[in-house]
Amino acid sequence: MSVPMPVLNILRGIPRAARSRNPQLHAAALQPWAARRSVHGTGKRSAQAAAVYAVEPSLPEVPLSSNPQLAFPCLDNVEERTQKLSRRSMSGPEPSYTTGKHETFRSDEAILLDWGGVLPRFDIAYETWGTLNADKSNAVLLHTGLSASSHAHSTETNPKPGWWEKFIGPGAPLDTDKYFVICTNVLGGCYGSTGPASLDPTSQQPYATSFPILTMQDMVRAQFRLLDGLRINKLYASVGCSMGGMQSLAAGVIDKDRVGRIVSVSGCARSHPYSIAMRHTQRQVLMSDPNWATTRGNYYSSVPPHQGMKLAREIATITYRSGPEWEKRFGRQRADPSRPPALCPDFLIETYLDHAGEKWCLEYDANSLLYVSKAMDLFDLGKQLQDSTAERRRENAGKLQGTMSQQVPQDACSLVLPDKPYEEKESSEDIMASEKPGVQHLDSASEDLVKGMASLRDTPTLVVGVASDILFPAFQQREIAETLRKAGNRLVTHVEFGEDRSLFGHDTFLLDLEGVGGEIKKFLG
Repeated sequence: MSVPMPVLNILRGIPRAARSRNPQLHAAALQPWAARRSVHGTGKRSAQAAAVYAVEPSLPEVPLSSNPQLAFPCLDNVEERTQKLSRRSMSGPEPSYTTGKHETFRSDEAILLDWGGVLPRFDIAYETWGTLNADKSNAVLLHTGLSASSHAHSTETNPKPGWWEKFIGPGAPLDTDKYFVICTNVLGGCYGSTGPASLDPTSQQPYATSFPILTMQDMVRAQFRLLDGLRINKLYASVGCSMGGMQSLAAGVIDKDRVGRIVSVSGCARSHPYSIAMRHTQRQVLMSDPNWATTRGNYYSSVPPHQGMKLAREIATITYRSGPEWEKRFGRQRADPSRPPALCPDFLIETYLDHAGEKWCLEYDANSLLYVSKAMDLFDLGKQLQDSTAERRRENAGKLQGTMSQQVPQDACSLVLPDKPYEEKESSEDIMASEKPGVQHLDSASEDLVKGMASLRDTPTLVVGVASDILFPAFQQREIAETLRKAGNRLVTHVEFGEDRSLFGHDTFLLDLEGVGGEIKKFLG
């Protein structure tokens, strides 16, 4: 006799992975049906039915329901991945996040970071393309986005296509017949450069969340150490997109005499509240993963927070593309319209996000995401922050003494959450009433930005924005251009692609070879 449909519905409600790991759950679901058969049945009990009676009586019976219990294969996948990772962590060792062969520059000289942290030594992973000329005047430093490695283009030792493969090469926007292109993995990353997953030379354990807070400027200073090692005194150009667009500007502000030209694509001069909010949400989701929360980020000998990373990536993916593109690409299509709706990924857009998170959740270190994204939030080229940072660096300069032989004293985090929640200081109606429709102007805060970027008044700069970008909205690139012009720079080229040109949102810089690439090639040439 077959198992009745109500019982099958109960079984479907128990994740497959859980049933396979714990036969008692399977038996518990069958118990009421088996008990009835013991009264009315006439034959011998099967081995399966007999096993029901071996179940401990303390296990509760699963009640029957009037409707079928939904299945949750998406949660089954999480459980199965956790099991696989648990087995791996017990057998060790931890896998490397590094993606292919690259060069490594090691600085044995300690580096002081903007918020007082010190790294006794550090590595910078990098790759190069083209040939450095005799006077070393043709070097282009390419800055990456948040999660990119140094592998922007294929090499002989790593033939895998890079993240900007078509933009680099002979005749390409970064023309390797003309330029010597250098790309690094940022300080704080996990693709060969020193970051939270690296060993602390003092403890010989991964830094984890004892890694110091970083800034964009810290990352650029580490890159400058690499340039010192290569004996490159001045860059032909500092080029970057997204987070790299922040760094390309920061490089010029830190040392205007070291940067000949700046290209900033889909970047900003200071982080906007919306992008800060989106990155904050990603970090909160990630830190809520029990594998992160219970270890406070010290997960390197156990299961990494893969589910938190998956969800964080899904949130990030939403900010990378645009609604109009997804309307054309996915619409309201469901993955399988012939089946009933499900609470797991069902619409095509849901399956796309699920795949994006699934693919990435073990490719990047969770702590690197926390630290690098926080550095993006802290970015502000305003004069006031630059001055306070310079003062803090002077106060902490003594920390560099003796860092090679002893542990550096670190100030404990003194952040205390406010007793009262945030209260609105101004109503939305008041804010709207104070703004003139369609008019954007430089306010007092931007005057601070003008002072902070005044050192770039003589640096040729290309600023590119995309109207469909919701993560780095086009008004932020307009702000860069207007600020530079107000600071006296007459060598600013500002290009903004409308939705008629690109619907790909923030990721346009990865996809639009003709538009973005064409403007870069023209500017550098």
